[in-house]
Amino acid sequence: MKKKQQHPGGGADPWPHGAPLGGAPAGLGSWKRRVSLLPFLRFSLRDYGFCMATLLVFCLGSLFYQLSGGPPRFLLDLRQYLGNSTYLDDHGPPPSKVLPFPSQVVYNRVGKCGSRTVVLLLRILSEKHGFNLVTSDIHNKTRLTKNEQMELIKNISTAEQPYLFTRHVHFLNFSRFGGDQPVYINIIRDPVNRFLSNYFFRRFGDWRGEQNHMIRTPSMRQEERYLDINECILENYPECSNPRLFYIIPYFCGQHPRCREPGEWALERAKLNVNENFLLVGILEELEDVLLLLERFLPHYFKGVLSIYKDPEHRKLGNMTVTVKKTVPSPEAVQILYQRMRYEYEFYHYVKEQFHLLKRKFGLKSHVSKPPLRPQFFIPTPLETEEPIDDEEQDDEKWLEDIYKR
Repeated sequence: MKKKQQHPGGGADPWPHGAPLGGAPAGLGSWKRRVSLLPFLRFSLRDYGFCMATLLVFCLGSLFYQLSGGPPRFLLDLRQYLGNSTYLDDHGPPPSKVLPFPSQVVYNRVGKCGSRTVVLLLRILSEKHGFNLVTSDIHNKTRLTKNEQMELIKNISTAEQPYLFTRHVHFLNFSRFGGDQPVYINIIRDPVNRFLSNYFFRRFGDWRGEQNHMIRTPSMRQEERYLDINECILENYPECSNPRLFYIIPYFCGQHPRCREPGEWALERAKLNVNENFLLVGILEELEDVLLLLERFLPHYFKGVLSIYKDPEHRKLGNMTVTVKKTVPSPEAVQILYQRMRYEYEFYHYVKEQFHLLKRKFGLKSHVSKPPLRPQFFIPTPLETEEPIDDEEQDDEKWLEDIYKR
C-alpha cells in the first residue's frame, strides 16, 4: 500500500498532485511560502527576490562597464576604499582637465608699441579668467644663443596651461627644438613714431616717476641724454641709423643672424612667419579693433578686455605710461628716417593691409582716407611736451590719442 505524501509542516499533503489553479486556498500559508524549484532545493520568496535583485545589479554594472569603457566610477571608488584595488589599476591615469584651444600663447611684444598697456590688461584678465600669465624680468635681450633658445623654450613649454607668455624677444621656432609651436600674437606701429617714442623714453622715461629715465639709462652721459634729435639723425649717429633702426622686422623674422641685417631676406621671412605662426598682428593706431579681434579669437584670455580698457581706473594707469618730452624732428630729418627705414615701412604696410582684411571679414570698418601726399608721420610743427591728463575731463577720443603716443 502506497505511503501518503507528508506535508512539510506535518501530516498528509492535501494536494498530492500539485496545487490547483488559482493557488492554494487561504490557511495553507506554509505551502505558499515555499516553492519547490528542484527536488533537492527549496527557496523562500525572500530568497528568490534577493537573487533577482543581485542579478539585476550585476546586469546594470556590466552595462555601465561596457558603455563607459571600464568599470563604473562608484565601483572603482568603493574598491579603492576597501583596499582591493586602486583607480590606476583599473582605469589608468585620471583624465587631464579640458583645456581651451589654443592653450599656449606667446606675445613676443615689440618695444614701444603699446606693450605696457596690453600687459596691464593681461594682468587683470589673468586674475579674472584664471589663465597662467608668464612674464620675464629680462627686457633688453631679444637675440638669444642656441642654448638660450633651448632653455627658454623648455621653460615656456613646461608652464602650466593654459598660459600666455610675454617678453621682448625675437620670434622663437619651438618646433626646431622638438617643442609644440604655440600661437603668437603681437602689435606694431608706425616705424618712425615708434623710433621717436623709444628715443625720448630712453632719455626721459614716462610719468610713472620723475627718475624713471635714470633707472633705465643710469650710465647715459648728459650730452647724450640731451642730444638734439635732428642732430642725431642728420649727423648719422649710431642710434639714429642702421642697423639700430632695423627694429620691428627681427621680432617676426626670428633668431637667424640674417634677421638682423636690413634687406629683402629678413623682410620676406618676417612676412612668412606672420602668415604661418601669428594668429594676429595688430596695429597700435587701431588698438580698440585689435582688442576686439583678440576677444573674438581668444575669448578664454581676452573676454571683456575692451570694457576693461575703457574703464576710468585703467585710463588713469595708462596715462602714467606716456613718454615725456617727446618732440618731432624737422621735415628733412623725417624724410631721412623714412628712407633708412624703408624695409620697416614695407613690413608695416603689409601687416596693416592684412589687419584691415581681417577686420573686413569680421564686419569691422577701417576708417581709411585717401592716401596723403606725404607720409602720415610728417608733422610740420613740433609737438608740445606731454603733460599728465586730468582723467575726469578727457573723453574717449582724447584717451585713444594718448594711448597712441606711447
